[in-house]
Amino acid sequence: MHSLPRRRFLQSCSVAAGAALAGSFRPSTLAAPAGANDAIRLGLIGLNGKGSAHLKNLLKMPDVRVAGLCDVDPRVLERVAATIPDTQLTPFKTTDARELIARPDIDAVMIVTSNHWHALLTVWACQAGKDVYVEKPMSRTVWEGRKMIEAAAKYDRIVQVGTHYRSETGLADAIQYLHAGELGKIRHIRAVVYNLRPSIGRRQAWYPDWLNYDTFCGPTPMRPLERNQLHYDWHWQWDTGNGELGNNGVHVLDIALRIAKHNTAPRRILSFGGRYGIDDVAETPNAHVAVYDYPNIPLLFEHRALPAKPGVNFMDQHGGLRTGVVAHCEGGSFSGLIGGTAYDLNGKVIRKFAGDGGATHVKNFFAAVRSRRKADLAAPVETGHVSASLCHFGNISYRVGEPAATARIDDVLGAFPAAGEIHRELQQHLAVHTVDLAKQPFRLGPWLHLDATGDTIAKLDTANPTALERARFLLRETQRPPFVIPETV
Repeated sequence: MHSLPRRRFLQSCSVAAGAALAGSFRPSTLAAPAGANDAIRLGLIGLNGKGSAHLKNLLKMPDVRVAGLCDVDPRVLERVAATIPDTQLTPFKTTDARELIARPDIDAVMIVTSNHWHALLTVWACQAGKDVYVEKPMSRTVWEGRKMIEAAAKYDRIVQVGTHYRSETGLADAIQYLHAGELGKIRHIRAVVYNLRPSIGRRQAWYPDWLNYDTFCGPTPMRPLERNQLHYDWHWQWDTGNGELGNNGVHVLDIALRIAKHNTAPRRILSFGGRYGIDDVAETPNAHVAVYDYPNIPLLFEHRALPAKPGVNFMDQHGGLRTGVVAHCEGGSFSGLIGGTAYDLNGKVIRKFAGDGGATHVKNFFAAVRSRRKADLAAPVETGHVSASLCHFGNISYRVGEPAATARIDDVLGAFPAAGEIHRELQQHLAVHTVDLAKQPFRLGPWLHLDATGDTIAKLDTANPTALERARFLLRETQRPPFVIPETV
C-alpha cells in the first residue's frame, strides 16, 4: 500500500484550519478487493477499557493483523503492548495517532479514544486513505458528524460506527416481529439507561505529568483537571464527553430508531434534568429525560445514575430492564437490548428472542473493507450520525435550559402523556433520595425545532433572546489549533 509520507502527513496535521490532506496520498491497496489470504493491517488507537477488549478479539481473527498500537498515555500503551503474544508480529507503537495514520503498512484504523478525538481522527484517517471503525458516539458535535460523512464520501472510505447492537441477532428478529405487526401499532418507544455512576470527585486543579496533556486535549480547550482521574470520567464533562446520553444512550436510541423505522432527525427535541445526590465537578446530568417528537412514534430517553434507594447498589427498572428499549404497542410491549421479550397487555410472556450481543459487528466491518461495498456495513457513518445527533440535540436543549417548576414541565409535556409519566416517576425516584425539587428544580430546555437537513436548529420555543445563538454554537463549538477539521475536508 502506498500512502502519504510520514513527515509530510505530520506537517499537514500540525497546521491550522484549512490545511487538508486531499490529494496528498494514494489509496490503500484495499481500494481493490483483498485476496483471501491477505491480512488486513489494523492500527488500534485508544487502548484503555474498550480498546483492550477489542484487542483481545482482534488477536483471534486470522485475517486481521494488529500492525500498530497507539495511546496518548504511555503507561497504557506499554501495559497493553505487553499483552501481545510472542506468536504475533510486534506492532508499531506510538503515543501520537498521526504517526500511526501516516504509516504505509496500515490499511485501516480502529478509533477507541475519548469522544472529542473521534471526528478528527476519522477525517485524518480518511484523508490518508485508511478505512475506519470508530466507536460510538461517532462525534462530539453535530457539525463533526457531517464532516465525517463528507470525508468518508470524498475519499471513498469504509467507515463503520461502533453501535454494535446493529449486528445483534436477537434484536433483528424482534424488530422483524414488531414490523410484522405482531403486537399491533407501536405507540411510543422508551429508551432507558439506569446505570449507577458514583462521584468523580473534586480536587485542586492539576495536570497529569506522565503524558502529553496537550495531545490528550486535542481539539478541546486545554484546561486543568479538577476530577480525581484522567481516564473514563471525561464522559461527564462537556469539553470531552457527552454525558450518559452520548455514552450508553446512543446505543438504546439507535435501537429505538430501527424499531420505529426513523432514518432522520426528528422535527423537534426537548430535554430536562439535573445533577442530584452527588457533589463533584461533573457537568453532565445524572437524571435526564429527552423527548424526540417524530410523527406517529415518539422516542423517549431517560437516564438515572442514582440507585433505587440510598445505601444499595442496584437500580430501578422499566419493562424489566435497567438498560435497553421498551416498545409500547397496542397489543403489548417488547423489552430488549441483547435479544428481548415480547409481552401481552397483561405482562404475560408471548415470545423470547435470544441474542448474541452484536458479536459479529467488527467482523462486518472487515468484510466490508474487503468487499469495498459500503452497503454491506451494519452501521455506516450516515446512520451513526443520526443516532449521535439525537444525543447532541438532547444535550443542547438541556444546556440552554433554565430551572423550571414541575408544573411548568407537566404543561410543556402535555402532548406526550408517556413523557409526563416519566416525569412523575423521576420525581418519585429523586424523592426517595430526599431531593427537594422545589429547592433544586429540574433544568428545562426549550423545544429545538430542526430544519429540513436535520443538522441545524431553525428556532427555539423560548423567550430567552440569547438561547438560539448559544444552541447554534453548541452544534459545532470551537476547535483548538492545530487540532482542526477544515471546513472542506
